[in-house]
Amino acid sequence: MTLTAFSLIVLAGLIHAGWNIVAKKAAGDARFAFFTAFMMMVLWAPLGWWLGRSAVPLWGVTEWCFIAVGGTLHVGYFVVLLRGYRKADLTVVYPLARGSGPLLSSLIAIVFLGERISALGLVGIASVVGGVFLIAGGPGLLRAARDPAARERVHKGMAYGLLTGTFIAAYTVVDGYAVKWLLMSPVLVDYMGNFVRVALLAPTVLRDRETAWVLWRKQWRYALLVAVFSPVAYVLVLYAMKEAPLSHVAPAREVSMLFAALIGGHLLGEGERVSRLLGAMLIAAGVAALGLG
Repeated sequence: MTLTAFSLIVLAGLIHAGWNIVAKKAAGDARFAFFTAFMMMVLWAPLGWWLGRSAVPLWGVTEWCFIAVGGTLHVGYFVVLLRGYRKADLTVVYPLARGSGPLLSSLIAIVFLGERISALGLVGIASVVGGVFLIAGGPGLLRAARDPAARERVHKGMAYGLLTGTFIAAYTVVDGYAVKWLLMSPVLVDYMGNFVRVALLAPTVLRDRETAWVLWRKQWRYALLVAVFSPVAYVLVLYAMKEAPLSHVAPAREVSMLFAALIGGHLLGEGERVSRLLGAMLIAAGVAALGLG
């Protein structure tokens, strides 16, 4: 991996962790996802028009199919992520969401596609499992839970984190193929997907406009921050995919987990800060080992 690609990924990881903390504080649902997608569509329209005026007319059925599938996967990802943030702690949901995608991809390849894995890869899997164990409560899981409500909250965070990770793995492959093999502009892949997201999420707003308006007045500042920074983080990753193999970029992105564990645990005051930070570090190291092995 080139220094340029690695620098893009580290910067993207810091931005990505930041906007996820904002999304957690917003405590939004699918309507918040609509607000952010709509604001992205409006705010980034000048750049989208500038880059798309000559490229988009040349797109065929294949390119538009990738935009539609990628946009749909991003909707599922963001809605599930937001629900996880409402039900559980960011320091549980975020590391599992970021770390489970590469792990699931590797396990599927080994079990169903007959791929072989090196000793380093096995160490990576063990590291991810150990990180999940620490985030879920560590040694405390081996004895009776003292707080059933807290245990249930952690379990919900694990479930939503793993489901979010599945969506991450899916859209990473789809969008990565679009920019690397179809040679589509990373900016346009992300920007045009907003039209898909707005169309899919609009019914959640139109169904109850009065409630949506109340939520808008409470959440528009958070939505604006996400709309400004989220596309920047993802486009940086897509550009990194043009510079380096997808199998190297996807694991390297997990550096964002360390930023989230450090910054999010402090700002949000979530408990078990040390064990969750150690867990995030183990997951990040494990995913990196999977990428190399």
